[in-house]
Formats: sequence, structure tokens, C-alpha cells
Amino acid sequence: MTGALPLAGVRVLDLSRVLAGPLCAQVLGDFGAEVIKIEHPRRGDDTRDWGLRVGQTETAYFNSMNRNKRSVTVDLASPEGQALVLELAKQCDVVVQNFKFGGAEKMGLGYEHVKAVRPDVVYCSVSGYDRHGEEATRPGYDLVIQGEAGLMAINGEATQPPLKFGVAAVDMFTGMYAAQAILAALFERQRTGRGRHVEMALFDCGLMISAYYGLEALLLQKDPPRYGNAHPSIVPYGVFDAQDGPLIVAVGNNAQFERFCTEVIERPDVLADERYKTNLVRGQNRDTLVPLLLAEMRARPRRELLERMSAVGIPCGEVLGLHEALTSPRAQAAGLVTQQPHPVAGSMHVMAPPYRMDGERLPVRLPPPVLGEGTREVLTGLLGYDEDRLATLVAHGVIRKH
Repeated sequence: MTGALPLAGVRVLDLSRVLAGPLCAQVLGDFGAEVIKIEHPRRGDDTRDWGLRVGQTETAYFNSMNRNKRSVTVDLASPEGQALVLELAKQCDVVVQNFKFGGAEKMGLGYEHVKAVRPDVVYCSVSGYDRHGEEATRPGYDLVIQGEAGLMAINGEATQPPLKFGVAAVDMFTGMYAAQAILAALFERQRTGRGRHVEMALFDCGLMISAYYGLEALLLQKDPPRYGNAHPSIVPYGVFDAQDGPLIVAVGNNAQFERFCTEVIERPDVLADERYKTNLVRGQNRDTLVPLLLAEMRARPRRELLERMSAVGIPCGEVLGLHEALTSPRAQAAGLVTQQPHPVAGSMHVMAPPYRMDGERLPVRLPPPVLGEGTREVLTGLLGYDEDRLATLVAHGVIRKH
């Protein structure tokens, strides 16, 4: 990429694990920050043991949240390890942690401890629930929050029981919200020289995901209906079956509905029906309209329907499998999936950052790290430790020999 990355020169200490915190730090790394990920010397991040194995210490799960980082192993249960990490924190602009409530403080790595050695630090604490509320000490897990925030109640078909999202959506939104807050705090620090303590709760972010559904629930004073792949407010808008497979139809306004009826399914009589004139009345009469439209689409090949809709400006698309989507010409042309070298596996797939700046996609500067690969380089280069000091730390089990 030509020119410096936006966060070049910013150093981040990532004390987090699993998903929300690591994603937050990965975002900062994608924008050019130097991210130092602290991991347990033997087991590393929990997700190094989740899902499909890559090499000896990585998994697909771990790799999805830890590109553009260095891995430094430190035993935070030891006083030596805690002192070492506080030394690192002094050299960092940002600290991200998601220990259980009070855990960072017990290790001498809480906000006040870090602020004492780095007054302008931007320190981000990620927890399950409001750190100032009665549930502050409860651990937070994505699946639990999906249930408690009402998200499972709005997902899936009306005939199904509550359904979780396919990915850990609460964790991911929390990580992105946290990165936004850190960026805002860094921007403010440029003007004031003052740091911030950013506090993010999974439940807070989970509730925000409910968006318009949440506000409708408050207006209705009850849960809104679930529509599965259909849209709660727009008709026709969802997944429909063609003669040879599913496709997505997204008729977003009345002009598009007119073209859909006349140019795609060739049913001007449907357009003329007063029950379907506007989106508001289509929503009220979806029970009669949708079966009618389904019958027309099931009588036609998917390719024909897609071509007709595209020709008249109606948003539409195929329903692809995940592997099909990742290997599609669209994903390949955009450079969204990269091959990175790996010392054991030879190579591995790593997602590219989704951001483009000045026309260029931000790079994968560092593939997800082998456990402890950056320990020696970071401790010698940043803290000035010599080989004897490193050997002593290895002998005491504070760091991992790599």
C-alpha cells in the first residue's frame, strides 16, 4: 500500500482473548497499529483449541481474529509476568482487556495501574455486563447474551423455537464498537493529550443489534412477529424459490414493485389490485401476495428471473453456500481471501481486511502468529531484555521458549 497506514506509530497491548477483544485489536492492527498480543505460555488464547487445526498452535477460529499481531507469551499468574506486562503497557498507546470483572486489577494491570505509568493511555475494558451495575461480576458469553438481549427471539421462522445467529454476532459487534470508541479516544487525545477508559459491555452491544426491531417492540409493547428470511416491513423482500433453486428478491419501493409485476413476472393484474398498491398495504396483505408471487417464480428458472430483475434495476441475487461465496469470482477479484505462509502447514487462508483507502485494500502485514513467535523480538527490541534475562524468564516459566 502506498503511504503510511492510518494508525502507523500507534502501539496496542492486547490482553484479551476469544473474540470481542481480539477482534477490536485486530481492527486496530488492520489500520496499521503495532499490536502485541499477550498469551499464556503453554495454552495461549482459548481459541487456539477451538475448531479446525492449522499447524500446531493455530485454528481457523483463532486465525479469524488475530491477523496483524505479534504473539508474546507471558504467565500473568506470576508477579514477574505482571511486572513485565506493566512495562510493556508503559510503551503502548492502547490497552485492550476482557478479563473477568476485577481480574486486571488483581494482577496490577487495571486502568489506574496502567494510567500511573502511562497517563495518556486509551484503556478499553470489555465485559459481559455494565461494569457499574448489579451484574458487573457476571461473566459474559455471546450465546447467553443473544438470549438475554432478545436476539434469538427475532431470528428464524415464526414456527421455530428461538434461534441463535450463525456467528457470534454479539461478540463481533462489541469488538467493532470497541474499536470505534478507541479510535474516537485516540482522536481526542491528539487535541487534549488526555487518555480515556473505554468500557464496553456485551449486553449493551447486543441490545443495540435489535435496531428497528427493538424500537418496534417498544411501540407494540410486545415482541414483533418473526419473518425468517422475509423482511418485517417490506414486501416482497426475502428468499424465494425459483424453478431450480433459491434466489433473493429485494423490492424496496413501489416503483420497483411495478417493474417486478410488469417486466419480471408479467402480472399487471397484481399491480392493479388495491391490496398491493403500496408497500404499507402489501405488508398488511402479505399472506395473499407472497403465495401468488411464489407460484410465478417457481414456474421460471432462477437465471431468467435474475436476468429480468437486473435488467430493470431490481436488487436480486443468488443464495450461495459459504464455500461457494468464499471461492466465488467476486470474492477472488476483490482480494478478500489471501494465502499466507505458515511454518508448519506451509500456507493457510487468512481473510483480508475489509477496508479500502485511496483505492487500495489494507494489507495482511502479519499472518496470525504461531504461539509466542514475537516474544524474543518484542522483549529485546522494546524493553531491552538481554539473552540472560530471557533465559531466566524461560526457566521460571514466565515466557515460552520459541
